[in-house]
Amino acid sequence: MRKIIVLEFITLDGVMQAGGNAEEDRSGGFKYGGWAMPYLDAGEAADELMAKQLKSADLLLGRKTFEMFASFWPTHEAMWPGVNDVTKYVMSNTMTTNNTNWENIVFLNGVDDIKKLKNLPAGGQGSEGSDIQVHGSGNLVQTLFKHDLVDELWLKILPITLGQGKKFFDDGTIAAAFTLTDSFVAPNGVIFANYRRAGEVKSSME
Repeated sequence: MRKIIVLEFITLDGVMQAGGNAEEDRSGGFKYGGWAMPYLDAGEAADELMAKQLKSADLLLGRKTFEMFASFWPTHEAMWPGVNDVTKYVMSNTMTTNNTNWENIVFLNGVDDIKKLKNLPAGGQGSEGSDIQVHGSGNLVQTLFKHDLVDELWLKILPITLGQGKKFFDDGTIAAAFTLTDSFVAPNGVIFANYRRAGEVKSSME
């Protein structure tokens, strides 16, 4: 079975909206677009960890993130080797045709399609059977949480609070336990924390 790995930049108060640039997502009157950018220079060790996380793996993206990625990565592959060659699965209720010059695009219609992807035998990298990485894609992430389809979380937690914006853990979140598998604190305060799904939540009431 293939793993679905969610990679996100989030703030201390759990905001994930528009970390990349000011125009990424202004919905809800969000005014802090690009908040993650000042923290990308986190030192050599953090750069090595980021490069490791951007290994060649198939991608699962929501429509908005797909459109943003498709406008950038075809001409910037040196920053993310292999990103143009892997399969990009796009979850969308409205988009069925690839109108971009990004190749290897497959459109999905719903959760059942994602479950079929997960049920493929685990295999190599950047091909059928590889791990599947999710970047950005806030609405899609909520759907994955709701249906318990997230196997791992690779989070970059930034030392800021914003007080507004779309939250990483929101309406789709269910009760679930995770195990910390790796962590690193960069000199600028960014916490890299990887978690693996670990069964049900246990409480003192049981």
